[in-house]
Amino acid sequence: MNLASLNFFQSLRSDNRQFVVIGLGRFGRSVCSTLHSLNYDVLAVDCDENLVNKAVNDQIAAHAIRLDTTDPSALKEAGVLDFDTAIVAIGNYLAQSIITTLNLKEGGVEHVVAKASSEIHMKLLKKVGADHVVFPEREMGYELARSLTRPRMLDRFELDPLHSIVEVIIPDKFIGKTLAELELRNRYGLNVLAVSHNNKFQINPNPSNRLEKGSAMVVIGSNKDIDRLPI
Repeated sequence: MNLASLNFFQSLRSDNRQFVVIGLGRFGRSVCSTLHSLNYDVLAVDCDENLVNKAVNDQIAAHAIRLDTTDPSALKEAGVLDFDTAIVAIGNYLAQSIITTLNLKEGGVEHVVAKASSEIHMKLLKKVGADHVVFPEREMGYELARSLTRPRMLDRFELDPLHSIVEVIIPDKFIGKTLAELELRNRYGLNVLAVSHNNKFQINPNPSNRLEKGSAMVVIGSNKDIDRLPI
């Protein structure tokens, strides 16, 4: 997640209890099911009657309707434009995805999240007003590759394309040493924000405390420097 994503999520109303999900493929169904299980009011929408009926039978949303979302009048008549947040989960039908996103924004929907299937698709979605664009398959592939090649890296928060905050298991080379001895800022260009001890994180850790096996630390710095850590 980068700062642009952070700004988008900060703009969401915390009291919003209603969502409309357009497109009931695997991604759309997953979003519907998760929101519904968290007791949010979800309207599921698709142009395919079979997918709508399946959503109803599987009870993954409070309501499900068949709708042509490329028709602005149909969106208005169905009350879709009254929702604060819409998720356009149409990935494979480029024109339908883009037109739907445009209709939602022009109709006054404040927050529109759209699924993209390619870089061009993403650019077009942003051009027509999508507030946040996601690449589920690409992001899953990235996370899997990262976890397979750097299993000691537990979590990552992207500040921008070049800098991140990461949580990593203490490298074997660092065990038993203090932060003062390691001189991570001088040697790696990284700043340590926290170190875990007995399953609790100590913020702004004491540089004289010795790092323990199985513990973790949170560091901030450039991605290039983070990748130099011996993990």
